[in-house]
Amino acid sequence: MSRRRSADGRWPWLFVLPTFLGVLVFYLWPLVKTLYDSFTETGPFGGSTWVGGANYSQLFADSEVYRAVVNTVVYTAIVLLGIPLAVLFASLLNRPGLRGVMIYRTLFFLPYVAMPTAISLVWRIIYNGEYGVLNQALGVVGVDGPSWITTPWFALVAVALLGLWMSIGFNMIVLSAGLKGIPGELYEAASLDGASQVQQFRSITVPLLTPSIFFLSVVTTIAGFQLFDQLFALLGPTNPVMPKTQSLVFLFYDAAFVGNERGYAAAVAVLILAVVGLLTLFQFRFQRRWVNYD
Repeated sequence: MSRRRSADGRWPWLFVLPTFLGVLVFYLWPLVKTLYDSFTETGPFGGSTWVGGANYSQLFADSEVYRAVVNTVVYTAIVLLGIPLAVLFASLLNRPGLRGVMIYRTLFFLPYVAMPTAISLVWRIIYNGEYGVLNQALGVVGVDGPSWITTPWFALVAVALLGLWMSIGFNMIVLSAGLKGIPGELYEAASLDGASQVQQFRSITVPLLTPSIFFLSVVTTIAGFQLFDQLFALLGPTNPVMPKTQSLVFLFYDAAFVGNERGYAAAVAVLILAVVGLLTLFQFRFQRRWVNYD
């Protein structure tokens, strides 16, 4: 009987083993290796030398790091504006009797599933200062549009607007699922009490969607600090505005793969992990003040 119990106790570990090995190899080991590399310096022909905290001293003394942090925060803040927009669009599409709902949802979701590089190349043409569609449209109303992707702050806003546009589809899918969980009786009771649709939206829809909004805020913040694809494809590494528009991940890429400063790049990666971890902790710490789980 004891042998049978011992054999039965090994089976769960056997099924968990592949997942455990995957987490160990693809998550824990790279994390430990990156942390170790951040205290080393890579030689021109390979190999590494222990340098202690020299990489972090260089990191906190580098003005480009602070500029990259500000750029990443600004980008993330603009993309977060897509959440209230998605709340509005999802609520409009959730109205009873609306025709073609699946078509609208598909159109909103397409930018999210498309390749970021391909979308960025299309928007690079739209943002072109000479023959771009955006400046052509502004010219119709008498506005002389700027050179969107060759002017520092305009370039950052252009990348952020692209990120916002790409994120709305995913946000709407999550919020639509949240809307399905709101009992229709609440809206019926509010209508009987004389509440308008705007009042119902403010007093019923938004409060009961706060768990979904909180989830999207965490996911969007983490994704915002991973900005690289659309920045690289939309602006290009040789763009003169890139040093003033680069994100933290682009700074990591430039140090690791262009400058071959892998130790310094590892320190940048640790900084990204620390910032994202602190922001996520902050969001979880204060979410109970505004998220309604009832």
